[in-house]
Amino acid sequence: MKANNAKRQGTRSRKRPAKKLVANQALDIDMLKEISAGNS
Repeated sequence: MKANNAKRQGTRSRKRPAKKLVANQALDIDMLKEISAGNS
C-alpha cells in the first residue's frame, strides 16, 4: 500500500508544473480577450 501511495505522489508532483502552465495560459487567453474587446 505504501508503494502505491508513493507512486501516486510522484505522479502528482510531475503533473503540477503542467497544470500550472495550463492555468497560466488560460489566464493569458482571458486577458487577451478582455484587451481585444476593449479595442473594438
